Amino acid sequence: MESPVGGSRSTSVVVVTLDTDEVYIVVTLSTRIDTQVIYVDPTTGVLRYHGKFGFDVFRSENEALDYVTNGSPWQCKSKIHARAILGYAALGSYGLLLVATKLTASIPYLPGGGCVFTITESQWLKIPLQNPQPLGKGEVKNVQELSELDIDGKHYFCETRDITRPFPSRMSLLNPDDEFVWNGWLSMPFKNIGLTQHCVILLQGFAESHSFGSSGQVEGIVALTARRSRLHPGTRYLARGINSCFSTGNEVECEQLVWVPKRAGQSVPFNTYVWRRGTIPIWWGAELKITAAEAEIYVSEREPYKGSSQYYQRLSKRYDARDLDVGVGENQKKKAFVPIVCVNLLRNGEGKSECILVQHFEESLSHIKSTGKLPYTRIHLINYDWHARIKLQGEQQTIEELWKLLKGPTLVIGISEGDYLASRQRLKDCRGEIIYNDDFEGAFCLRLHQNGMLRFNCADSLDRTNAASFFGALQVFVEQCRRLGISLDSDLAYGYQSVNSYGGYTAPLPPGWEKRSDAVTGKTYYIDHNTRTTTWNHPCPDKPWKRFDMTFDEFKRSTILSPVSQLADLFLLAGDIHATLYTGSKAMHSQILSIFNEEAGKFKQFSAAQNVKITLQRRYKNVVVDSSRQKQLEMFLGIRLFKHLPSVPVQPLNVLSRPSGFFLKPVGSMFPTSNGGASLLSFKKKDLIWVCPQAADVVELFIYLSEPCHVCQLLLTVSHGADDSTYPSTVDVRTGRSLDGLKLVVEGAFIPKCGNGTNLLIPLSGPISEEDMAVTGAGARLHDQVTSPLSVLYDFEELEGELDFLTHVVALTFYPAASGSPMTLGEVEILGVSLPWNGVFHNEGNGARLTELAKKFKKETNSFLSGSDTNPFSGTSLSSEAVSTSARQGSANDLVDLLTGGDVFSESISQPVAENVAYEGGDFLDFLDQAVVEYHGPETDHRSSTSQDGRRHESGTQKYINCLKSLAGPNMEKKLDFLEAMKLEIERLRLDLSAAERDRALLAIGTDPATVNPNFLLDESYMGRLCRVASSLALLGQAALEDKINGAIGLGRIEDNVIDFWNISRIWEKCYGGMCEVCTETKATLYASSMLSSTEGSKSVFLCSQCRRKACRVCCAGRGALLLPNYTREAANYNGFSSQGGSSHGGQVDLSTNRSVTLDSVICKQCCPEIILDALVLDYVRVLISLRRRARADSAAFKAMDDVTGSSFLDSFSDKSQSSGNQQAVKILKQLLAGAESLAEFPFASFLHPVDTATDSAPFLSLLTPLDSGSRHSYWKAPPNTTSAELVIVLGTLSDVTGVILLVSPCGYSEADAPMVQIWVSNKIHKEERSCIGKWDVQSLINSSQEFYGPERSAREDKLPRHIKFTFRNPVRCRIVWITLRLQRPGSRSVNFDKDFNLLSLDENENPFAQETRRASFGGAIERDPCLHAKRIVIAGKPARKEMELTSSQSTDQMNYRNWLDQAPQLNRFKVPIEVERLMDNDLVLEQYLPPSSPLLAGFRLDAFNAIKPRITHSPSSDIDIWDTSVTFLEDRHISPAVLYIQVSALQDGVGYNMVTVAEYRLPETKPGTSMYFDFPRPIQTCRISFKLLGDIAAFSDEPGASEQDDSGFRAPPVAAGLSLSNRIKLYYYADPYELGKWASLSAV
Repeated sequence: MESPVGGSRSTSVVVVTLDTDEVYIVVTLSTRIDTQVIYVDPTTGVLRYHGKFGFDVFRSENEALDYVTNGSPWQCKSKIHARAILGYAALGSYGLLLVATKLTASIPYLPGGGCVFTITESQWLKIPLQNPQPLGKGEVKNVQELSELDIDGKHYFCETRDITRPFPSRMSLLNPDDEFVWNGWLSMPFKNIGLTQHCVILLQGFAESHSFGSSGQVEGIVALTARRSRLHPGTRYLARGINSCFSTGNEVECEQLVWVPKRAGQSVPFNTYVWRRGTIPIWWGAELKITAAEAEIYVSEREPYKGSSQYYQRLSKRYDARDLDVGVGENQKKKAFVPIVCVNLLRNGEGKSECILVQHFEESLSHIKSTGKLPYTRIHLINYDWHARIKLQGEQQTIEELWKLLKGPTLVIGISEGDYLASRQRLKDCRGEIIYNDDFEGAFCLRLHQNGMLRFNCADSLDRTNAASFFGALQVFVEQCRRLGISLDSDLAYGYQSVNSYGGYTAPLPPGWEKRSDAVTGKTYYIDHNTRTTTWNHPCPDKPWKRFDMTFDEFKRSTILSPVSQLADLFLLAGDIHATLYTGSKAMHSQILSIFNEEAGKFKQFSAAQNVKITLQRRYKNVVVDSSRQKQLEMFLGIRLFKHLPSVPVQPLNVLSRPSGFFLKPVGSMFPTSNGGASLLSFKKKDLIWVCPQAADVVELFIYLSEPCHVCQLLLTVSHGADDSTYPSTVDVRTGRSLDGLKLVVEGAFIPKCGNGTNLLIPLSGPISEEDMAVTGAGARLHDQVTSPLSVLYDFEELEGELDFLTHVVALTFYPAASGSPMTLGEVEILGVSLPWNGVFHNEGNGARLTELAKKFKKETNSFLSGSDTNPFSGTSLSSEAVSTSARQGSANDLVDLLTGGDVFSESISQPVAENVAYEGGDFLDFLDQAVVEYHGPETDHRSSTSQDGRRHESGTQKYINCLKSLAGPNMEKKLDFLEAMKLEIERLRLDLSAAERDRALLAIGTDPATVNPNFLLDESYMGRLCRVASSLALLGQAALEDKINGAIGLGRIEDNVIDFWNISRIWEKCYGGMCEVCTETKATLYASSMLSSTEGSKSVFLCSQCRRKACRVCCAGRGALLLPNYTREAANYNGFSSQGGSSHGGQVDLSTNRSVTLDSVICKQCCPEIILDALVLDYVRVLISLRRRARADSAAFKAMDDVTGSSFLDSFSDKSQSSGNQQAVKILKQLLAGAESLAEFPFASFLHPVDTATDSAPFLSLLTPLDSGSRHSYWKAPPNTTSAELVIVLGTLSDVTGVILLVSPCGYSEADAPMVQIWVSNKIHKEERSCIGKWDVQSLINSSQEFYGPERSAREDKLPRHIKFTFRNPVRCRIVWITLRLQRPGSRSVNFDKDFNLLSLDENENPFAQETRRASFGGAIERDPCLHAKRIVIAGKPARKEMELTSSQSTDQMNYRNWLDQAPQLNRFKVPIEVERLMDNDLVLEQYLPPSSPLLAGFRLDAFNAIKPRITHSPSSDIDIWDTSVTFLEDRHISPAVLYIQVSALQDGVGYNMVTVAEYRLPETKPGTSMYFDFPRPIQTCRISFKLLGDIAAFSDEPGASEQDDSGFRAPPVAAGLSLSNRIKLYYYADPYELGKWASLSAV
């Protein structure tokens, strides 16, 4: 519902917080005519928006507010009004919403429309979330620091125009230049819900305009815009020089736009001038001294000019206008090159600290020229020592000399010039480039284009840069005015003409102008063909650029100074903004900008004192504040999030149990209630305590989710009275698509006793096969008495649960802590991930990407099943969006090489040697070269695979055993070492085998899986250091990928294909020999011949950058090793390494971009430390595990799509226009509904039970998909010989249903298959409680109307499809609708079905019989077989606006309810004294020794761990967007969630000295430090008890900086210190507090 361009109303944002703490964002855009309501989920903070009219789309803001508050303003706790949304992020316990509350129209009206707003006041709104995910203390602090970032006065935006490019932009608003978009990460949540324009595109810098003229008239407007690049963000001493993104610190693009204001409908002439400012583009920095001495400048010793050529290449591509002016003017011809003129203002005198930069600047340009990489770019350097000139010559002469130097370059570069045409009808008369798009109504005609640019720099791109660029821009400004017919000559202002004052010079006419003479008077006049106007005055009477040749005094005398002062004011304001952003203080040495002011000299002494003050301010902020500001900027931009917010998810989970989820069966209560437990799913009843019936030994909850999803987590709110034992002790979880298909996910998950209101999170992995649990994982280990080492490196025993994105029903079974007593329940929430179904059906956003990948998956699957023997893991690749979103150019060998921060353009000394050696055999990395981007893994359930899959897995396990025997010998006599075991795991993952399939194969040949477990084959101290190095590698790899993606902005794809990131050789690979001088891998197994017979090729020989020897690929370390040149220091200083110089995106673990890492060089394995080689192998295994997980998720998503839409759906996108099809479908649906709403559209509505479907039919779920989805010829039909089908439809919400519409299949009905239709409705699933609406005979209509008979004849899209309406006599409020389709028996009599009869229903029990022959069915498998079939089912009506609330009773039951809850327990917990305790196995095992007189132990208290689950655990697996996870937004942590167990063992009498396992508890997740009480199954009498932490320990880590361990020492803990059991467990027993007396309070637990 877009409004016309340039809507008259202003954007309005209202953030409403209700008294339930729920938050709604009500947005009314100036570009739309409706209002949207965005709901902030109070649990996870995810934004929810469905685009349903009357639900979250309304006609006006008042209507939306009335809906949100339910017409009761007093329900609103707070209401914040804003002018724009700037961003949002859900970060742990808070959702941060950034809004602009006050704006200033800094450029009120651009030529062609559009207003640029500067944010003068903003507000970070902290929305409290109930998210129980543990956040580290550092993360909490970082979130707080982010919310304190000040953006006021320094950021601006435009709602309707793209201002990220020079004016006028050729691109639309929705396609900005990412280099200048500062809220890209914060705007992602709005893009994910399809509201791209609701979060403005935010730029950092300065934007302001001033009007100028003479005699009180406005003759022109000048606007100064300064866009700060985000590619090298940071503060003064943390962002200098160039960085890994090929950008410099404090890089700013400045634009000076001048235009003549005109009346509406008239053409607007304008011209623009663009220049740059930034620090010197080489690798340099400055080390800040503690004293007041000047910072010491240094230049990188290693490749100081790396990336400089890419920097100039980006500039050249942006400002290349060589081809744009060809043919515009008579003398125009293609320009030969793009000039880039660098004006260097640094001190160049002998002994000056900046002299070293000047020398390197000159050398860098010579180096770039020698490479020949910029053949069409001419870079010219002008050294102009600004401070020295002013000191020796004074300000005026310094300015004059600058003008002389700038004249030549400025004239060559020129300016851009054109007109805005209010009507596009005049485009045929335009001579020049034409620019138009949907952002504005008219068009732009550009006659001249600026080609190249001037670039100013000093040390910091601040004070000197601002002054020099002003005087350069001033000359251009005067010329801009002259070309627009605005004379700034002061003699003209006094009535003097100066046309001939320059030696008889006659100015040429601008393009599009013509000179003529009047026939009567002979007087000369001029015609402007651009605007179709005439004038007596010459449009450009003066000599162009004439003031470049003037002295300062001549300039001042001959120029009207008022416009000059206006321009100077703009530069003064801009200078202060840039200085504040970079240094935290205002600009210095700015008094020279006021030199044209008569009173400028009076302020020089004041300015000197002000400069001293500013210097001190800068030094303080550089030392004290800069590191915090740097962190704020990085988080604001969404970079290095894995360092600052390591555990925060990119995409929060959805809470699918609300707002429209409900219980399929009422929940019993001890006290009367009216809603059957609905309040347990409502956030509005967060403090609810639900008391179940006293006699219930078990409580079952059947939850129907609001959308189908993959269920990831169960969130319970502990609710009880004074006695915490009333809350359940264990829970079983089952999930399924329907009630008939529930599968067990978790059995007997323990729920500890906690304080009232505690949130407990139970991770869910999906149903796991009992066979898999029997051979691997926790199930195989349960109550195992043998102590086994932990999987510290990675989860060797990973169990793979079934992933299903169509899960709609979750069944929870709660068991009481003590039988016979009533149970209390609190809020229950189901968290999961839904597919973007709306985008899938309309081919938009993430849904379009998912559809594209599904088409590829289908195509590759079909080709695989058609005869390929190889498994899909080796033939295709692990899924990411890279293939689907961009066309892959070149060889597939480049795909894995994208996983780094290096670049292909760099001048490396370690290039491959020219010689090649022949190589017989395959390259394991060839698999990854093809497989990292689009792998499709096995089906979700291996056991339900096709026969081809069965043979594949059988051959896969056999190949795995062959690999094992090749390493351990035919009789398994050799014990594997660590590297061999890791390579065996790599082969297992490549063969597409799960851990359970591997263990099953090993057990079949009598081999214990523990013997090949790499976790057991390393020394503990070495394992700890290895984990640290691998973690550092993972973070550095992510940082390199971030820099690579950002560095590609403005440059295009960056390829680097020297060698792979990991370069792990396969089991059978050996050194190629020949020219290789390293020869590290000399062994090869006999197995190689059977595996490598099909691949041949030539392999390059490389030159090691360390020892300078030649090495083959097998003897080279992976490119990732170059990220860890000093592994000891880097691992030890995980969060402590920081550099004050150069470029920085953050300094710890050298995660900054201020290090020029030569990732396109090579290091051989002999020069690479062994621990780095091992870390590369470990990281590679983790990557393969992650890829397998994502492949499973993507495969499950594609399967869900196929089960909903069918295969024809994917084919339908190629033959129709989606935008027009969507609009047409909306119109048709409105006609069908006739004012009602569609209540049963998937995914919000679905079927309660599966429906039998023929093999060649569309899926039964397609009956509820939107009208325009799928092929026109597809439809649902029942299997042959099926005479009855029951469709049980669950509506999206409680609704008032008015009727059902059945869309007839394309085949049409015949007399034989016209069904009887019977409809029931209910709010519950029990059939005996449903109400019959009626029965209709469709056959009667067939006899009376021929349009339903036979195939559909018309294919017009705008025609109403054939349909039958079953209208109810009165609206019926219900949630479930039963529709029974039944074929009439041969010979049954029919009832007339007249249209005027309004489809009156028949009696439910009618059963007519008659003998009559039938025609054949068009829908059957063969012509004689009648069958049930339909195209769509539409249920019409209106949703009930409010669900029924919990009624408050004032009866005695309510009083009894409170009295019962307030009853204190008879027994309390008391601490058991401990004689001694000891910690073992990295503090994961705790043994406690008790005195002989200890009481019976009842249980133990465990304080929740403070370790985090980091999002990043390995290097990047592909070059996808750093902010994306997969096409499903399902993170690794949710595909295979890490679960911890605590095993309790005790020494008991009569068993000897062996410890007996008492119990094993599955630990839920909760906030750190939360006290959880675990009761033993029975009281224990013992003198020694032990606690052991088990599970996926490797998935947890300490947050950065939390643990300062020295990895360079002999011992480095391999596990997170936050998992230590030290001071975390207390034993307790139960006793009566009255019996203990005063000791009770002292020993309470």
